[in-house]
This record gives sequence, structure tokens and C-alpha cells, in this order.
Amino acid sequence: MKPSLSPSLDTAPQFWRDAALPFIEARSIADGRKVCYARHAHEHFSIGAITAGHSTYLHEQAQFRIGAGTVVLMNPGEVHACNPIDDQPWSYLMLYVDTPWLTDLQHQLGFSQDQGFRAFSTPHSDDPELYAGLNRLYEVLVDEDAEMLQKHSAAVAFFSDLQQRLNPASRPPRASNQKLQRAADYIRQHCTRSLKLEEICQAAELSPSYLIRAFKQHYGMTPHAFLVNQRVQFAQTRLRDGEPIADVALEAGFADQAHFQRAFKQHLAATPGQYRG
Repeated sequence: MKPSLSPSLDTAPQFWRDAALPFIEARSIADGRKVCYARHAHEHFSIGAITAGHSTYLHEQAQFRIGAGTVVLMNPGEVHACNPIDDQPWSYLMLYVDTPWLTDLQHQLGFSQDQGFRAFSTPHSDDPELYAGLNRLYEVLVDEDAEMLQKHSAAVAFFSDLQQRLNPASRPPRASNQKLQRAADYIRQHCTRSLKLEEICQAAELSPSYLIRAFKQHYGMTPHAFLVNQRVQFAQTRLRDGEPIADVALEAGFADQAHFQRAFKQHLAATPGQYRG
């Protein structure tokens, strides 16, 4: 099933959702001057970024004037509203995350397994790295060319970082290098398939939050980047054997020849045709 993304209109909200990632939904609007909300609450966790202009942010009994670069957070059940100021231009993006999914991630990060969702104590943040990370995650989610492993990993990485910055807990025990090696071996052996984060975690016996963090620390790249690198190496072997480029692209696991060309050139600074000679 293809992801749903509404037509791009400045005054109309754009929504993104994908059945393959049912725990997260995205929304954005480029011109929020006419967008007004009544006070409301959600059963899920919400986080957003003001990408331009200023607006009024009502959170429970407090009121804030926020602007570009601010990240807003709403715990499940918290009453809030974000509205324009005197018809001034402003834009924003939002992510809505299922509370059970985020609670499970908190447990992976060291929160007590006996407790439910641990609420964030701050309603907003001006941390530039957090703001940039939220924007990057949104771009990955709505990118029609991004693989599901990349999207899922990006979500786990961002919300793990969010917890560590604003809602820290005790660190979970470190995993052995053998488990990380097991994850890498699984990716190598199945690199021509469309892999899911869950199956890599199952093979390595690691939680998603730990795998994403530790894999990059150990190998210097994310599991998805490692997967693409393995596909390129696989393709090199087939190209040396003289196979047609279009056949190699599909055999290596790329969605189409354009994806293959782009990834190959990024890794080898040469096109598949130049490499095959």
C-alpha cells in the first residue's frame, strides 16, 4: 500500500501516513494564517516544529509566543492549541505518535518496565539540534523514495534522542559486539531483500533503540546505510561479470535503475556504466 500524501497547497494541510508504519502520522502546513484550533487534546503523543513565523501556543493553563526554531511537545491528554498572531504568516509540521509505541521505546531506553508512559516535563524546546532532527525525520517520512527500513530507523533514532535530551532515564546494559556482528551479518546475507527493522533486531536479539544507536557507533553508519553499501558491493560483482545494468539494479534490491545509479555514484564516484566499462 502506497503512503498517503495530500496535494501540496500552501493553505491546505498535508497529511502523511503509511500502513507499514502504523504508529506514526505526519502533518504540515505552509501558510497557517487561517488555521485556528479550539483547545483540544489527543490520546497520542504529539510533537511539532514551527518552521517559519510566530504563533501563540496554549498549553494547559500557560500561553507562549513561539517562533521558527521552536519544538512543541504535547503529552497524551494535555489540552493545547496553536494559533496565528494577527494574521502573521507562520508554518509548522507535526508528528503524532502512538503512546504504546513510545512507551515501549522508553522501556528499551531504561525506563521501568512496571510503569506506563513517562510524560515530558517541558511543553516546548529551542534546542537547535532537536529542531533540526525533527525536520530531518519529517523529510525522510514523506520521501517516496526512502525505504521502510530507513523511515523506521529514523523514527527510532529521533525519539530515542528526544528521550535522552528531555526525558532521561537510566542507561540499559551494553550489548556485546557479537550481537552487533550478528546484525551486520544478517544484513549482508539478505541485502538484496527489503529488510524490516524488526527482523534485524530479532536476528541480533537487540531492541530497536539500542541497535540504531550502537550499530552507528560501531560501524560508522546506520543499518540502512550499511544495507545500501552491501547492495552496491553486490552490484559491483555482477557488473564485473558483464550483467546488464537494469538487471543488476533489480537483482541487488534497488527499487529501480534511477535509485541504483544514484546510490552507486555516491559510493564509488562513478556510474555503473563507467564501472563496468
